[in-house]
Amino acid sequence: MVTIAAMSTTATTPYNTVGRSAPRRELPDKLSGAAVYSADISLPGMLHGVIVRSPHPHANVLGVDVSDAMALQDVRAAVTPDDSPTTWLAPDMPVLDTRVRFAGDEVAAVAADDPDTARRAAALVRVEYEPLPFVTDPVAALEPDAPQIHPQGNLAIPEPLALQRGDVEAGFAAADIILEETYHLPTHSATPLEPRAALAAWDGDRLTVWKSTRGVHVDRMALADVLGLDVGQVRVIGPNMGGGYGNKDESRIAVLAAMLSRRAGRPVRIEYSREEEFVAGRTRHGGQIKLRIGVTREGDITAIHGDAILDSGAYQATAPRVARRTGQGMLYLYRCPNVRFDARPVATNKPVSGSYRALGAPQGHFALETLMDRAAEAIGMDPLEFRLRNHVPPEGQAGTRITPLDEIVDGQPVEGGIPFSSNGLEECLRRGAAEFGWDAAFDHSDPADPFIRRGRGMSMMIYRGGVGDESAATLSIDTDGKVRLMSGVMDVGEGAVTVLCQIAAEAMSVGYDDVLPHFADTEDTPNAPITAGSTATFSTGTAVLRAAENLRSKTLEAAADRLDVSTDELAIADGAVFVSGDADRRISYGELAKAVGPAALSAEATVLPGSTDYIVNSFGAHFCEVEVDTATGRVRINRYVAAHDSGRIINPRTALNQVEGAISQMLGFALSEELITDGPTGVTLNGSYLEHKSPTIQDFPNITTIFADVVDPVGPMGAKGLGEVPAVGVGPAIANALYDAIGVRFTRLPITPDRVLAAVAGR
Repeated sequence: MVTIAAMSTTATTPYNTVGRSAPRRELPDKLSGAAVYSADISLPGMLHGVIVRSPHPHANVLGVDVSDAMALQDVRAAVTPDDSPTTWLAPDMPVLDTRVRFAGDEVAAVAADDPDTARRAAALVRVEYEPLPFVTDPVAALEPDAPQIHPQGNLAIPEPLALQRGDVEAGFAAADIILEETYHLPTHSATPLEPRAALAAWDGDRLTVWKSTRGVHVDRMALADVLGLDVGQVRVIGPNMGGGYGNKDESRIAVLAAMLSRRAGRPVRIEYSREEEFVAGRTRHGGQIKLRIGVTREGDITAIHGDAILDSGAYQATAPRVARRTGQGMLYLYRCPNVRFDARPVATNKPVSGSYRALGAPQGHFALETLMDRAAEAIGMDPLEFRLRNHVPPEGQAGTRITPLDEIVDGQPVEGGIPFSSNGLEECLRRGAAEFGWDAAFDHSDPADPFIRRGRGMSMMIYRGGVGDESAATLSIDTDGKVRLMSGVMDVGEGAVTVLCQIAAEAMSVGYDDVLPHFADTEDTPNAPITAGSTATFSTGTAVLRAAENLRSKTLEAAADRLDVSTDELAIADGAVFVSGDADRRISYGELAKAVGPAALSAEATVLPGSTDYIVNSFGAHFCEVEVDTATGRVRINRYVAAHDSGRIINPRTALNQVEGAISQMLGFALSEELITDGPTGVTLNGSYLEHKSPTIQDFPNITTIFADVVDPVGPMGAKGLGEVPAVGVGPAIANALYDAIGVRFTRLPITPDRVLAAVAGR
């Protein structure tokens, strides 16, 4: 069934550009094939690099012999652990090591004139291994006698994470009913259409890298540190990206390309194969979550305690952030005075887990929202009524503020006593339920087919609303009257360039087409963090607004001299400055830039986004109807309603695409996708689209999207984060609907046809 999406909102916009569906800047090039991706870039004399990977999940590398490979005609360079810099890419990841930790770990790399020769050369590299005991189960990896993967042990963070508000034991003592369950989560590949690629070229002691990335400035610093260079010697450029999902980083690809290039004296490009992307890319953390909640018979939640063991794979990557975000729903989605969350991300001899859209939150919400459905059933309350009674209110959690009053409030708080800047969760629940017809009569059976059962389910969600790291933007006016927007942020496919251009156009009173963007090049864009955590609109958007304020002030001052009035007498509109009450006395942006010089009409702003008074979070509520064929185990989503509070929507069409894409993507997490590592061998078994069962267009449901009528007072022009929050609630909404259909509570994802059949048979 093809997605037929609709969008509903009651909000109006007071703006000319913001709040309207301006066309995305990159789409013409992408649709015509003119868009350039990292793997499309070729330089004169460019070589092709191939990585030699370990066949063992855990082994010592006793020796690497590249002599046969280098003897092959047209092979130009090779690097091994003996050539590796002594600096590390991450706390537990050297550039190349004499210990491999998963089947697919990097051992060496070669470069040749063409890809086929490079592959043949890689096959000729002789590596002597000493196989070691290995472990692929994160729970088993915590046992005292488990194989030790890193010198510091198998815990992927220095200390277990433990967060608490109130007295959990007292909360459970006050409960009439205590429910607990253990949930099992799959390792989930992002499966992007574009595999990772990096091209490195040296000009003397200066390095330029084009790569798939979500943060050019962060990559620049990492490369400079590893290669022993000054930051000014490194330039990183982010071309178009073919699906980022937070996943295009945390690998060795760029530094290996740079090492080969320096050794060969020629540019070198490395591009992952499809199998390499599955095996050596980054996956969503699997593992298990034990969850316990206490409720009263009246329907109040007295205590929540979650305990997560997360599979980080061979290296840490983003394990600390994933662990923290896994627990945020448990800590803050429901009004509850007594909560605790514990987490232990664990190293295993499996492919590396890292960032993947809404990192950690889908896992945590799957456990939380399915157990909350059980709680509602246990006290005889409708799931919607239960959530309306217990969701976190606009004033936040009860308790006392701990964050100092002059500090920005964390977007993932634990403490109480701090209100939200905006909270449209109740509106999402009520409007979503009304659109879905939650209270309407519903037939669970199909008169035409006795094997078909239907069910309805829901979930709600909370996610950080955009508070992130320091970000900057530069705006300037050219002599042609155009406004140039420069930012180091990377558009990872979500439309950040489009949205930020809309904000700039609105702030500078010009048309959308009059803003010329230049993004993601460390040579001439201001510093920016990685595009992560749904922060681009909120963080960089705030920087754009501040830069616009500064530029407007400069523009008014320059125009005041030309029009012989004070700045208080001037106004700005339609790309020109004019005297209030006398519009004929005016000067256009272009004329002003010619008069004073473009350099005089440029302004930069750097911001640390957030609020010292409020928590900035986004919210949502999802409703779905499923159809289950109990003869085959096939699950089909008939209808889906997604209601979201992400503040003012800057670009409705792009926002709709974000919601649709997240839901479609997470159907795989819920129903079909799991990257499987063979226990006896430690080898990935399904590293291809044929065997890793991603949803197709025929699996996508009818989706209706609703945006709450909420304007956030802290976010730029009222906006908050949107890119990740729709991914959070899909798994539990489907699982709850399946329970309504066939009476089985699923605690393991994905819910594949064989698991459905086993559950029906067991029932």
